Amino acid sequence: MRIVLTNDDGIDAAGLLAARKALEEIGEVLTVAPDRNRSGVGRSITFGTPLHVEEREMADGGIGYACTGTPVDCVRLVALGLMDFSPDIVVSGINHGENLGDDITYSGTVAAAFEGIVVGVPGIAVSLAVERPWHHHDEAEYNFEPVARFAAHLAKTSINRLPAGRILTVNAPNVPASELKGARITRLGRRFYTDELIEVRSAEGRVGYDIYNNPPGRHEEEGTDFAAVENGEISVTPVHLKLTDEAGLEELESWDVKSLLWKDK
Repeated sequence: MRIVLTNDDGIDAAGLLAARKALEEIGEVLTVAPDRNRSGVGRSITFGTPLHVEEREMADGGIGYACTGTPVDCVRLVALGLMDFSPDIVVSGINHGENLGDDITYSGTVAAAFEGIVVGVPGIAVSLAVERPWHHHDEAEYNFEPVARFAAHLAKTSINRLPAGRILTVNAPNVPASELKGARITRLGRRFYTDELIEVRSAEGRVGYDIYNNPPGRHEEEGTDFAAVENGEISVTPVHLKLTDEAGLEELESWDVKSLLWKDK
């Protein structure tokens, strides 16, 4: 079993190291991650600028590769043969922070797993729901190991059983294994955002704007990833890239959009 491991927190992130250690118990792992934190980049890619990759010694002495690009770039580099490594699965994480509900549309962690679909292998995104002040990774303890072990078992199962065109996004509460209440399949919940436009003036007098400044809320619904994590369970949510609104096709046909070409004539 050959696993390409990446993340969006960067090559030096503790969550990436925890994931690598757990995954090495089940297969051969190639770790390729951004050379710095790339949180929130979604499915962005790098073009017009060469990508650079360098070997990097990780905290435990193991070897990974740091890439100047995005999480998606990291997966694509492997898929295109840079390291002569044909992956059976993409695992992304463990993210230092949750990726629940609408978060996944912004997440570089989830985007890297989605790239598994593009290159034809299963993908799993793994995140730890860290309780922390907004924008600050300063929690005293990160309980990565329980979800790392769970993700390794899930990856092994997914190789042959995850239907094509889908990924799994996994979120775990930040608690020791002894406090986990289980795991369950969930659907994505819904966020609501409470950001404000705040003017920020530098010492030199330059005006800027802070627009991501408040923790988002969520809608209270049973069966969601939010509800599972709040209950002390690991949530596993299947997601795909089929974005077409099938139900909306028939409705839009009634608009006769072809006639709009000649509306002004």
